[in-house]
Amino acid sequence: MKYVDEFRDGALAQQIGARIRAEAQPGRDYRFMEFCGGHTHAIARYGVAELLPPNLRMIHGPGCPVCVLPIGRIDQAIGLALERGAIVCTYGDTMRVPASGGLSMMKAKARGADIRMVYSAADALKIARQHPEREVVFFAIGFETTTPPTALVVKQAAQEGLKNFSVLCCHVLTPGAIAHILDAPEAKQWGDAVALDGFVGPAHVSIVIGSAPYEAFARDYRKPVVIAGFEPLDVMQAILMLVRQVNEGRAEVENEFTRAVSREGNHAAQAVVAEVLELRESFEWRGLGDVAYSALRLKPAYAAFDAEKRFGLTYRPVADHKQCECGAILRGVKRPTDCKLFGTVCTPDNPMGSCMVSSEGACAAHYAYGRFRDIAIVAA
Repeated sequence: MKYVDEFRDGALAQQIGARIRAEAQPGRDYRFMEFCGGHTHAIARYGVAELLPPNLRMIHGPGCPVCVLPIGRIDQAIGLALERGAIVCTYGDTMRVPASGGLSMMKAKARGADIRMVYSAADALKIARQHPEREVVFFAIGFETTTPPTALVVKQAAQEGLKNFSVLCCHVLTPGAIAHILDAPEAKQWGDAVALDGFVGPAHVSIVIGSAPYEAFARDYRKPVVIAGFEPLDVMQAILMLVRQVNEGRAEVENEFTRAVSREGNHAAQAVVAEVLELRESFEWRGLGDVAYSALRLKPAYAAFDAEKRFGLTYRPVADHKQCECGAILRGVKRPTDCKLFGTVCTPDNPMGSCMVSSEGACAAHYAYGRFRDIAIVAA
C-alpha cells in the first residue's frame, strides 16, 4: 500500500474490527494502553473504539510531550523571557500550556515577554544569528523524535562559536515512562478490574530508537508490545495482534509499522544524541511525578549551551490545578469525562490542564471527536 487513503479504508476497518470481536474471548477482559498521543488522536478521530468488543478497552497513556511538561519547567522558560530579557523560542503547542499564576507562554508574551513560536530547532538557531546582542534560548521539548534536531543545533552552535545561544532541555524518554507506569500500583490493578495487558508502542519514537528497547518490557514484565503507525488501520491491526498475543499467552515485541520501523532504529540520529546529550538521574513528568533516567540534559562538553547552567536555574516543582484530573488521565487511571472541568471550564480555547492543549492530548481528542458520541449514548 502506498497511499494514506488505503490506511483509512472503512470496509477494511470493519473487517479488522469483526476479526477482533471474533478472536476476543467472551470471558476475558482486555486492557491495552496506547502510549502515544498520536494513537489516542487516531482512535478518537476515526471511531476505532466503536469497532471494538465491549470487553476490550483502550487506555490513554502519557504519550504527548506537551501534556507531560511539568509546570515548573514552563515557569523557567517564562522567567527567562520576563525576568532575564531572553528571546525564548519553542514549538507552537507549548505556548498554551497552563503555568503558574494564571500564566502561559502566550499570556506572558502578551505581557511583553519575547517568546517566539518556531517550527524547528534550526529556526531558533537562525534567530540567535540574527540577534547577536540578545540571549536566545530554545525551549526544547519532545520525546526521542525531536531530540536529534536539538542535538544537531547544539553541535552547530558550538562549531560556529555562537555565544548567545542556549538550550533549556526538557526532552524525555519513552522507555523510562513505560517502566514507571508498569511499576505503579494502578498498572497492577485497573480500578476493580484487571492489570494492563499490553501496549500499542509509539510510531515516530520507534523510528529513531527501533523496537529493541521494548524487548525488556515484554520479557521482564510479561507485557506484549506492538509498535503501530498512526493511521486507523495501523492501530486496529496492532490491537488484533495484541489480542492474539494475550490469547496465546505470549509477551513479545511485534512491529506492525514495518514500513518505517526497524529493530535497530536510526543509527545516525542515535549517534548525534549520544554525542551531545546524556541521561538525567531524575526528571519530573506532569502526572507521573519524578521518573528515574527518563530525560536528557547537555553533556559537560556542551555546558556553554546549557541554559540551566548559563542562567543558574533551580527547578521548583509546582502542583497542578486542584480540580484538574490531567495527572490521573496521563497515568490511564481516569478518562477525560471523569474530570469535572472537562468541556465546561476546560476547553481547547481555555485549557485548564495540559491534556486539553495539544490535539494529541486525551482531553483535546475526546473534546473534538468523542463528546458528541457521549451525548448520543446518554440520549439512547
